[in-house]
Amino acid sequence: MSAASTTATPASMLGEAPRPGEMLPPSAAESGGPRITLTSASRWYGNVVAVNDISFSIGAGITALLGPNGAGKSTLLHMMAGLLHPSAGTVEINGAATCGNPEIYRTVGLVPEREAVHAMLTGREFVRMNARLQQLPNVDAATVAAIDAVGLTEAQDRRIGTYSKGMRQRIKVAGALVHQPRVLLLDEPFNGMDPGQRMQMAALLRQLASEGRAVLISSHILEELGDLAANVLVMVDGRLAASGDFREIRRLMTDRPHAFTVRSSDNRGLGAALLADPTVYSIELADGELRVRTMDRGALTRSLPRLARDSNIRLHEILPTDESLESVFSYLVAR
Repeated sequence: MSAASTTATPASMLGEAPRPGEMLPPSAAESGGPRITLTSASRWYGNVVAVNDISFSIGAGITALLGPNGAGKSTLLHMMAGLLHPSAGTVEINGAATCGNPEIYRTVGLVPEREAVHAMLTGREFVRMNARLQQLPNVDAATVAAIDAVGLTEAQDRRIGTYSKGMRQRIKVAGALVHQPRVLLLDEPFNGMDPGQRMQMAALLRQLASEGRAVLISSHILEELGDLAANVLVMVDGRLAASGDFREIRRLMTDRPHAFTVRSSDNRGLGAALLADPTVYSIELADGELRVRTMDRGALTRSLPRLARDSNIRLHEILPTDESLESVFSYLVAR
């Protein structure tokens, strides 16, 4: 998964501050695009392995980092941001190691999942603090532009402690964007956002990607990033389980085996009828329940009511039994 394009130079380094409400595109004069490269990267804490031998390289554009909670996504993002040193392997941005390299912070913007905002500060004060830490030459103009980009201009003088969850997420994004980073790392950024806020944030991320920035978004919800990221990395238990085009990853997840638990007025009779259905490949009767496995979930859910009706059997309950995110993602590991 790679992309070649011009990349971003922070607006402050161009000798020209952004106008209020404007997020400047990358400089066309700067050759090459941002590239994040991991080579056999691992991170462990004692006997606990959080990230296990992961290698990939991504460039400009939007990439989704998917996986269930506890898969190691946050640890991976913190390694990319230079906050954690890999226990083994390398993590680089544009060929430079991220950890122990303070200059990387001018290149990277991180939006952590945890609440990393100070409740006593106003939104403007929080973003301005980040601008000052980056030593931007025009702190006020950069602050105005970043807050306007996330749609919080009217609330910028309220204390963050009064913000909703979605507003706190957006002010964190503003703080990460204030120095115009070439690489933006977002950990579960849509948590707490209402549909309107999600649409606005998705539009902003698309704009940033179109300007040549590398945007990596982590989520445990597959559908959340389906219309946003073409490229996908899937993590399970600290390992990279799959990578590639979103549509192909979605097909793998959809085409996996599916299991259902069925309760009916005659489980034995319904089981016998289901054995003749070509979409069913296993039937089990246990504990007063009928357990059915199929490769075609849609076909089974259409044929099951018909088979029950034809056999004069009443359906009481149909429940999917393997729809947890862990089971979906773990299927990819076994492939």
